[in-house]
Amino acid sequence: VYLGKDHFYLDKKLEKDIRCPLEYGLNLFGGKWKTRILCVLNLSGQIRYSTLRTEMVDITDAVLAAALKELVRDGLVQRISFDEIPPHVEYRLTPAGESVIPILQHICRWAEHTMKDDSARTMKLCERCGYTEQ
Repeated sequence: VYLGKDHFYLDKKLEKDIRCPLEYGLNLFGGKWKTRILCVLNLSGQIRYSTLRTEMVDITDAVLAAALKELVRDGLVQRISFDEIPPHVEYRLTPAGESVIPILQHICRWAEHTMKDDSARTMKLCERCGYTEQ
């Protein structure tokens, strides 16, 4: 942004000032896609991107790639590259990512008791998760 002769000001995004541990946690694993990615990886173990993409319904490649990049950056998911031709990449939960799963399962149990019954919209992934049994 130009402010006058010889004076420029660049508009930078400020980093979030997160002081609350809950806000920090929700920032790491919250949102529509990150929780689903974590759940798929929990059920599948180490899987290739294409398999993960198949399990994730209604997500674009750009959104999946961005969410995975953030989860890797934040230490919840590990990206494993294989030095092969053609090259391929697999993803799996880190110990920190595994530690989030009981929290997500607890949220699922809570939500099951508070949300309106809409079993027709239950995700196939949720049927396999087994969160109610734990």
